[in-house]
Amino acid sequence: MTVTDYMKLAVLQAKKAADAAEIPVGAVIVKDGAVIAQACNMRESLRQTYAHAEMLAIEAACEKLQSWRLYGCDMYVTLEPCPMCAGAIIQAKIKSVYFGCYDKKAGAFGTVVDLSTVGLNHNLQIYGGISEDLCKPLIENFFAAIRQKG
Repeated sequence: MTVTDYMKLAVLQAKKAADAAEIPVGAVIVKDGAVIAQACNMRESLRQTYAHAEMLAIEAACEKLQSWRLYGCDMYVTLEPCPMCAGAIIQAKIKSVYFGCYDKKAGAFGTVVDLSTVGLNHNLQIYGGISEDLCKPLIENFFAAIRQKG
């Protein structure tokens, strides 16, 4: 599978979130070419602050690998991670993050801040704007619908 294929899986997760009236963000974690975890935002459903797609995917991947260290894993996520998720990604020692659209309000891998460069205990590769044409409309349409209900 290609980067685009994995991003399409993340988009499917984001659509699941939207169908559940959640902010449409999806995440997929891959190790050695195999998908080991997938998740979507579930903050409203679970009534949990931390229930972002990235956090839930990390939790599932840790369970799958029976380790908190996700060495050699790549994450594909539809929206640039926030500071909480970026910190968890770094702590989990994920190798690379591929994200779809940039988050102008809370993006923590280069847009608002860049936690990947502040000298924490792990270096990772960040690739932004991947399949942005698929990811950005999900977020924009979601919030446009909320504003219309107003």
